[in-house]
Amino acid sequence: MPLAGKGMLLTSMDIDPEDEAEFNRWYDREHLEERVAIDGFLEARRYLAHEASPKYLCLYSTRTIEVLDSAAYRARLSSPTDRSRKNMARFRNMIRAVARITVSRGQGRGSALGIVRLRPQTGSEAALREKLTPKLDPIELDGIISMHLIECDPALSGPTPEIPSAANAGEGDWFVLIDATDVTAASAAIAARFTGPAAFAPATPISVGVYTLMWNLERADIPAV
Repeated sequence: MPLAGKGMLLTSMDIDPEDEAEFNRWYDREHLEERVAIDGFLEARRYLAHEASPKYLCLYSTRTIEVLDSAAYRARLSSPTDRSRKNMARFRNMIRAVARITVSRGQGRGSALGIVRLRPQTGSEAALREKLTPKLDPIELDGIISMHLIECDPALSGPTPEIPSAANAGEGDWFVLIDATDVTAASAAIAARFTGPAAFAPATPISVGVYTLMWNLERADIPAV
């Protein structure tokens, strides 16, 4: 699979303009490295909205989804730094989704990310996955590097001790991730494969958006202690 590991944590939030400078310093100089250093975390990518909401998005890849319910991860959640407490208290419109990577096609990462959020109809998950799988083949789409489906675990998603304001991820919402070379290609892929009245059946569309990559951090980038 082109995505590292089989588990993913997706977080997304807005920040008031007066708090953004400190929020970005904290994320770039403390938070991302702290998370990727947890056993079982493999990499993280930060994004900024091009045409999307919330404004900020981060994807954390883990070896398995169980890593996101592990003792090491739970210990970090229950003992945030003072700086983390202050910044997380400022999150608005927070989404926290713990998911399995169930389909991943293509190779590599892009500098832009298209994202489609959808809500499966109860009992239709297998049929929806079967319908989406061929749509995730990037080979015929110019500028699309890889495409992925992540399926949220409602029991693991939502609020944590350090971010009690996080909204539930929608009773197990799914996200399509489209790695693209630029925002135009990402938008075109969404239009070509994920719009129209039948595009999501049997599911309800929740939102679509396009983000640009700010930076990424892999576990190998962190100096060994």
